[in-house]
Formats: sequence, C-alpha cells, structure tokens
Amino acid sequence: MSISIISLIWLTLWINMAQLQQGGPDEKEKTTALKDLLSRIDLDELMKKDEPPLEFPDTLEGFEYAFNEKGQLRHIATGEPFIFNAREDLHRWNQKRYEALGEIITKYVYELLEKDCNLKKVSLPVDATESEPKNFIFMSEDAMTNPDKLMILIHGSGVVRAGQWARRLIINEDLDSGTQIPYIKRAMDEGYGVIVLNPNENYIEVEKTKSQVHLSSDGSDEPAEKRERKDKTFKEAKKRRDFYEKYRNPQKEKEMVPLYIRDNGSPEEHLIYVWDHFITHSAAENTFFVAHSYGGLAFVELMIQREADVKNKVTAVALTDSVHNVWHQEAGKTIREWMRENCCNWVSSSEPLDTSVESMLPDCPRVSAGSGFVRNLRVPYVVLDLCACMPVCNNCFFCLVTF
Repeated sequence: MSISIISLIWLTLWINMAQLQQGGPDEKEKTTALKDLLSRIDLDELMKKDEPPLEFPDTLEGFEYAFNEKGQLRHIATGEPFIFNAREDLHRWNQKRYEALGEIITKYVYELLEKDCNLKKVSLPVDATESEPKNFIFMSEDAMTNPDKLMILIHGSGVVRAGQWARRLIINEDLDSGTQIPYIKRAMDEGYGVIVLNPNENYIEVEKTKSQVHLSSDGSDEPAEKRERKDKTFKEAKKRRDFYEKYRNPQKEKEMVPLYIRDNGSPEEHLIYVWDHFITHSAAENTFFVAHSYGGLAFVELMIQREADVKNKVTAVALTDSVHNVWHQEAGKTIREWMRENCCNWVSSSEPLDTSVESMLPDCPRVSAGSGFVRNLRVPYVVLDLCACMPVCNNCFFCLVTF
C-alpha cells in the first residue's frame, strides 16, 4: 500500500469527522466513534484487511528451516539465516510468523533438554488433576539426591521458557548463545545436580465464550439504576467496537482468556512452589542459583518469603543483569546484608570483566560482565567463562563459592 493511498485514507476519515461534527446527536455519536477509531488504530492496523491468512507451519521443516551442526538456524534450501521480513510491508504478518516459529523452537529446546541433557520433565503442581492446567520443570536424575551441589537456573521474563536465555539469540545466532544447554552440561560435568525452572509458563489460553464476553448482571444485588447505567455503557461500547472492528480485526482472530496454573500463576509463585516442593527437600549441602533479569527479582521475593530457609540452604547466587530492587520489593536489612555477602550481579558494561560497577542500591556487588555479556543478551557465558584459566581460578567470586 503506497503512502499516497494511506494519506487518502486518513484524509477521508478527518473529512468525515469534520462533517459529522456539524450534525445532531446521532452524528456526534458517530464522531465519537471515529475519534475512538483514530486513537486506537495505526497504519499497520489499516492494512490488516490486505494481509495473508495468519496460518503457519507447526514444524521447523514446514518453515523450511533446520539447525545445522553448529546449532545455527538455516534455511534448508539456501543455507541463509532466518529472514524476519519474509513479506515486505506486512510487519504484523511477519511478527506472527516469527512468533509461530518461536513456539516451535521452544518445543525443540524442550526435546534437547530431555534427549541431549538427559533431564527429566516434572509436572506442576505435583498433585494436579488430569483436567487442570499444568506447568513443568526439568531436573537431572540426581537433583534430589546429590549430597554435594545443586544448581538452579532461572531465566528472565517474556516469551522464553525452560532452557532458554533469549529466543532471539537462538533464532539469529545459535543454540549455544540463546539456550542454557552449554551451562547445564558444564554444571553436570562439574558434579552438580540441576533444576531448570519454567517461571513464564503461568497459564493456558482458551477461547472466550459469549458468557465471558459480557456477564449479565441480572439477579445481582446491585440497584436497578446502577445496572441500567452499566448496560447502557456496555451497549455504547459495543456499538463503537463494532464500528471499527472490520478495520481492527478483519481476520476475526479468536479472543482468548487465560486459565492460570494453580500455585504457578507468576514467576514469583513458581519459584516459591519449586522451592517448597523440591529444593528444600534436596540432599545437596550447597545450593546455587543462576538468575537472569526478572529471575533475580523472583529470587529476592523468595528471600522475602522464605528468608531463614534460603539462608540455611543457599550458598551463593550469580545474577546476570538482574532487575530486582530491594527498595521496591521491601527487602529487609538482614536480607540486604546476606545478599552483599552471597550474591553478585554481573551487568552489561564496557569495562573489563569483573570490574566493579557503581550501584545505587545497598544490596549485592555489581561487576562488569566484560565482553562475554553484551547488550544483545549473550548472558550465560559471563558465568561459564569467568576465569581465563579453566576450570577454576580460586580468585573470582563464582569460583570461590561454587567450584
């Protein structure tokens, strides 16, 4: 769609709105709907009516992509990296295609965790019925029985799931960059039990029913006058919605509602649940956490809720670009003191690796992740490769408290 056509659409809308403003109540109502339309749509929305169906393959082969021997995603026929803009001027369609590919990659990583890393998948809640929504984690065979060391991996927020650091890196670079798999393998080689958390799997989506779209207030204890106002408001909103629905959602995508997973409805709930049902019952004398981004916030919340238990069980915590905030989360003085002694946050910085980075928060030390941790979220290697002399330098924080 050319710029001139788009401009013509906007001009027509504005002219119509100006003409309607000259009329009576009915015209003013239409003017209000037009204003609402203009405020809630953008050029991409206007072009939806011309986009192809949002139907995509459900396998990598269907997308004509595969991971090569280096773990890079490449086109089967051309060998080229993934191309986001498969169709010009169709950003929304390209984004939906990218998301569909991402879901396939999530399942692919799950398979690697089980087949390549020999982890077992454990459903949550542990007493879930057959019909209720479920989450899951991945554990090494010795996660509960290893008497020495246990490592817990927590990724950040967003679309990533268990075993991933960054979906974008998996697609655009390689599996080693974007997944936790190299980290899991090294931890297991070093004699750790491993638990991989899945804190973003908080609900399943089901199609919204008519009763969920508008629940009638009949039979409630509300006064009749209040019910009438609510019904009138609903009808007016529905009229405005119908007015621009053909522009906003021409493909009639299904409206979905979330069904939250019991005791796992947020990353914080998920971590506390895994702590209560697994980590506290593990045999390991030393438990270590690696938490990225929002995972650091979830760990601080765990400390607030289970302070004494965490202090007794956890030896050290390696944070990577953690977004926790001890003030906003209202972490007490004793928690902040423990974090200063037992936590370290490696952050994006141009300074050399392990150089101290100033912090405004009185919690744990912040140090540079150096070249191993850049703005594109290449996160796990800062902890994997803290030492120039492998496997242990007996000098840096992480080696001193873990290896």
